[in-house]
Order: sequence, then structure tokens, then C-alpha cells
Amino acid sequence: MESSLEKKQRVNLLIDCYGDLLTEKQQMHLDYYYHEDYSLSEIAEILDVSRNAVFDNLKKAVHLLENYEEKLELMKKHQERLDLIQRIEEDISSEHKEIEEYLDLLRKI
Repeated sequence: MESSLEKKQRVNLLIDCYGDLLTEKQQMHLDYYYHEDYSLSEIAEILDVSRNAVFDNLKKAVHLLENYEEKLELMKKHQERLDLIQRIEEDISSEHKEIEEYLDLLRKI
């Protein structure tokens, strides 16, 4: 089960990937809630709408972001690339260490 922090991080990544596909209103709600950390009541007051309207808009926007990810998998592919880069860097580091150890050994001979 995802913690609220993990969910917030996931939604922020989804916003980075797909936010431009949402309406300006949806983007504004998400920005207030996930970036500015405003409460539903604070957002409702700022936008002069009900708290329930804010909740519904946020829920719908997050659902749309999740649907985009389900279909396009941009975030998943990005994470796979980051994992691959990390593995390559670890391999290079390991090989570099082995070469250094080999050279040290040769110097002692």
C-alpha cells in the first residue's frame, strides 16, 4: 500500500510527464494541492468554489494522469532508463576499480 508521501511523489512525477495534457483549471488545482501544499479548504477559498468541487477536480485530474501513464508508460520507461544508467555507472566503476587494482599489482612487481 502506497503512503501519502509516495502517492504525492508519484502524482508530482505524473504531473511532470503529462501535466500539459490537462486543462488549465486541472493544472491549477494540482499545482495548489501538490506543489503549494494548500489544503482543499484553502484552494476552495482561493478559487471561490466548494471544497467538494476541489476534491472532485483533483480526483478527476489524478485519474486522467494515471490513465495517461497506463497507456503511454512514459514515467515507467523513464525509470527503466534511470535504472539502466545506474547499472552502467556501477559496472564502469567496478571495472575501473579492477583496473586500478591490477595496475597497483603490476607496479609492485
